[in-house]
Amino acid sequence: MNLETISFKNNTLKILDQTVLPSRQEYLHLATLEQVIEAIKTLKVRGAPAIGVVAAYGLVVEALNLNKNHSLTAEKLKESAKLLKTARPTAVNLAWAADRMIGRIEFLSDAEEILSVLKNEALAIHEEDKQTCDKIGEFGSQLISDGFNILTHCNTGFLATGGIGTALGVVYKAFEQGKKVHVFVDETRPVGQGARLTYWELKQNNVPATLITDNMAGCLMKDKKVDFVITGADRIALNGDTANKIGTYPLAVLAQYHNIPFYVAAPLSTFDPSVKEGDQIPIEQRSKNEVLKFWGIDSLDFYEVFNPAFDVTPGELITGIITEYGILQKPYTDQITRIFKHFNNKGDVL
Repeated sequence: MNLETISFKNNTLKILDQTVLPSRQEYLHLATLEQVIEAIKTLKVRGAPAIGVVAAYGLVVEALNLNKNHSLTAEKLKESAKLLKTARPTAVNLAWAADRMIGRIEFLSDAEEILSVLKNEALAIHEEDKQTCDKIGEFGSQLISDGFNILTHCNTGFLATGGIGTALGVVYKAFEQGKKVHVFVDETRPVGQGARLTYWELKQNNVPATLITDNMAGCLMKDKKVDFVITGADRIALNGDTANKIGTYPLAVLAQYHNIPFYVAAPLSTFDPSVKEGDQIPIEQRSKNEVLKFWGIDSLDFYEVFNPAFDVTPGELITGIITEYGILQKPYTDQITRIFKHFNNKGDVL
């Protein structure tokens, strides 16, 4: 499937609105930084790598608007980047992309040069993510055997990245290689990224899939119907502790109990070596309406709802972390430290 979910052409940023899938496909034009931030906050675009790509383009949009008013400076863009980074706190790719963009222009003063550098950098971030997804898919597909039943959580494919995906990229590459695979798709409540997005993606690519509710995974594992579990990530600490969509942690616990491999697929830009352990990762708390509206309940005052967007899976429960540089194994602190000594987030040898 050649689905373009993010595009920047003729100075116009366009995204596929993920909140209306799978009922219909609608594209949104994001013409201001405020619209970019709103799209990220309301999950019109989501998935850590995709948020990073859109954030990069968002700063280009902001620069274009400032330039129209003859007020484009690096200092103003720094303030815009700070605001942009508050849109969602857990997925580190957003801050990574914004900081990378600002780092390229912070010492420039000519407006036209700033615009040119920003455009080129955003396009590079997008292209690199496409290549990164392909590499993750190639490495991860080596772990997939013919006939595997794979369980996944949330959405990690075309919709969540600038390329074919991270965890789903592994599935797609295995499927392209002629391996017969079948995917069990968690609904991923309360927003239903699995039910609305992952299942739709897999069917668009003719990959056999079955939708399950989140609380059915343990039953499937007990009945030996799951061979492999793979998820994406929103932030990975130095010790391998991984923040991902709420519901990931119990899957890892279940997988360990049933002796099923549990892998995480993520690019280097999702790692945050400044965070030593998972309990230091900020966890986004979202509106109770996301939980209540699933049941058709109006947001009544007497409902107290706990709705974290993410949970943290300890590195000790993760069999391996699939990156564009290969598959990391325990102890993760040593491997992550080593990989950051040899590569920067752009993929250049240091």
